[in-house]
Amino acid sequence: MNSRKIFLSLTLGFAASVMAQTADGGLSPQIISEIQKSHKMCAGSRALANAMASNSIDNLAQNHANAGELDTYFSVETPKQSITDQQSSGRCWMFSGFNVLRSNFAQRTDSLTVELSHGYLFFWDQLEKANLFLQGVIDTAKKPMDDQRVQFFFKNPINDGGTFCGVADLVDKYGLVPKSVMPETYSSDNTSRMARLISSKLREFGLQLRQMVSDGKKPAAITAEKTKMLGTVYRMLAMTIGEPPAEFVYAFKDKKGRAVGEAKKYTPMTFRNEVVGNEPVNGTFIMAMNDPRREYYKTYEVEYDRHTYDGHNWKYINLPMEDIERMAVASLKDGRKMYSSYDVGKMLDRKRGYADTENYDYGSLFGTTFGMDKAQRISTFDSGSTHAMTLTAVDLDAEGKPVKWKVENSWGASWGQQGCLIMTDRWIREYMFRLVVDKKYVPADILKMNEQKPVMVMPEDPLFLPDE
Repeated sequence: MNSRKIFLSLTLGFAASVMAQTADGGLSPQIISEIQKSHKMCAGSRALANAMASNSIDNLAQNHANAGELDTYFSVETPKQSITDQQSSGRCWMFSGFNVLRSNFAQRTDSLTVELSHGYLFFWDQLEKANLFLQGVIDTAKKPMDDQRVQFFFKNPINDGGTFCGVADLVDKYGLVPKSVMPETYSSDNTSRMARLISSKLREFGLQLRQMVSDGKKPAAITAEKTKMLGTVYRMLAMTIGEPPAEFVYAFKDKKGRAVGEAKKYTPMTFRNEVVGNEPVNGTFIMAMNDPRREYYKTYEVEYDRHTYDGHNWKYINLPMEDIERMAVASLKDGRKMYSSYDVGKMLDRKRGYADTENYDYGSLFGTTFGMDKAQRISTFDSGSTHAMTLTAVDLDAEGKPVKWKVENSWGASWGQQGCLIMTDRWIREYMFRLVVDKKYVPADILKMNEQKPVMVMPEDPLFLPDE
């Protein structure tokens, strides 16, 4: 073979190799060349690139026309209460839920106030979630490891996120204690390391339980082994969060911090009844969701989306924002705060504590558009509920329509608007997802719809991640 034929053979071989690498959608040299030709920088583009190299994208995209002084007046506002701080934890669901419970208590007693222990209920939440995982592993032990439901359990054995359904189940089962009786610890404020260690141990336990089922062990033996495993988790939680008290002595205080009456002995359940009342929290509320992908005025239930194995799955009625806003206004006019959740990071001006769809102009900065609607953002995992806050105020125009809203956040009193966040109504309609509202503020036709047999949906859905 002469040198010309050798060269031709090598050239054809190289071309075939390139084609083989790019035939299924890879980046070929031709495609890269076209991309590079489309990216011809003008002087303005170079200036923007230089600015972005040493500045925050949000600072450069901030809409100056929308950065003026905030209007902090609200025509309907519930009484202020102390702002809490969830620190480096994903417990916003509990902080928001407790904000509602203590606000209702203050409204009912008029003069008394109380700070509730998040650490106490968080201990039981974590133990319950550990049991939910272990029992779920037992229930699915005959399925292969790559089964979707088996992977659901092993992927995330325990977490610190949740919803108001968890608050209701846990408070009704374990009661409440004051914060002074069981204060926060480093690990309750900073949950990641503890959660990783317990998750690792639970996965190990899960494999052992699957093996017991595979070996044909009797259910009683499997339950006994699961109980021993939970003892290990209990010890890990007690060492990091503290062991929950069985009883304690406490005197309620007025809004000036002065003790009222004699100190009394309580159990967590008797104290719960003082704060919440004797009736269960479950059954007093509905959870409304705005999910434009699914049919409105239908009830849905999320499989395995609960905090306790013997508790309630997350059930909600899907409603247009107009209905959700009407119920929220009715509750606020009666002085009742509400649990609510949002995709809080979208279009949020953190310095001012202000959320508005016009805060940033990313499109102009990058010379493109961001055109997905709410349904498309949910479907593509671009948006979903990420954070729970306590809805506390609304500003209505002359026609009674909402202009802006305010929530109590759980990022400390120095954040945003003295610990609160102001949100325009146009932002709410794009990035609000859940509202928990007392049934007394729900129209009769929606209450009836809420009782229909729910459609079961899967927990892997992008909208059903826990609030953190």
